[in-house]
Amino acid sequence: MQSPNRMATELVDEAIDFADELAVGVHELDNEATVLDFGVDAVGGVEAGLLLAEIQTAGLATVGAELGELGGTPRTEVTLTTDHPALSLLCSAKAGWELSVDGFEGLGSGPARALVAEEAEFTQLGYRDEFDFAVLAVESDQLPGEAAAEQVARMAGVETGAVFLPAFATASLAGSVTMAARAAELAAFRAFELGYDPRDLLSVTSRAPVAPVAGDEETAIARTNDAIAYGGRVHLTVDRDDDCLRELASAATDRHGTPFAEMFEAVDWQLHELDEAVFAPAQVTVDVVGGPTYTVGDTDEALVARSFGQQ
Repeated sequence: MQSPNRMATELVDEAIDFADELAVGVHELDNEATVLDFGVDAVGGVEAGLLLAEIQTAGLATVGAELGELGGTPRTEVTLTTDHPALSLLCSAKAGWELSVDGFEGLGSGPARALVAEEAEFTQLGYRDEFDFAVLAVESDQLPGEAAAEQVARMAGVETGAVFLPAFATASLAGSVTMAARAAELAAFRAFELGYDPRDLLSVTSRAPVAPVAGDEETAIARTNDAIAYGGRVHLTVDRDDDCLRELASAATDRHGTPFAEMFEAVDWQLHELDEAVFAPAQVTVDVVGGPTYTVGDTDEALVARSFGQQ
């Protein structure tokens, strides 16, 4: 298989070539790193968000948008399918890189993580990417600058001019879209945290509603998490059954049924203080090859509609 960073770089090139059509901003920094604005100062859009999700999964997932329904009204939903869950979701799409330098704070996802390969997923899988370019998508309400790019270059072991940083605010249309695409990743990560070998995840398909763009980052973070925890649906095909798979849905926690805005406020927005199990899709169906099929959890359209401010 090709390097995930190579595949992501090709998608970044596509974003640069069609920046005007996607309403994406492209900025080359003085140190020759490239920042792509998918939704900080730039407008972005649904198509930009879909391409951003493809970049985050290193082109190893098929991402699309369909018109669904929420509370009897039309609502855009994002679908994602991958036959490479361990590589595309855990070793690429997972938001596992806390980027903090010179007053800039951002959360990084994408295949550049595989060039560093220090997280537990990489240790278990024995996987590390090697490539001359690094692609790290950055979730932040400000665009990363030269110091952030230099930190990524140093940790990834590449030249600064070989760093590409697609950036987006959660409170943006592209942000809402790419966050909805995370339902599959959260199911895969939950399985990994529960001790399931990610190599036994054969295929993952997900669907989640796109949250309306909020006026501030805190509301956007709450809404996009509600969209997955109470509106996200995931189908897994696995090679081996395990009791832990019955705990993949958000209903496995005693905080289930509480909107994320309330949960976040209860811990003064210190998200790390929450049980990681709350960050999971609402409903998961598991197909075991040669074995049983079962579903855990359920969606709560009324809660999602209230979170979205739907009238």
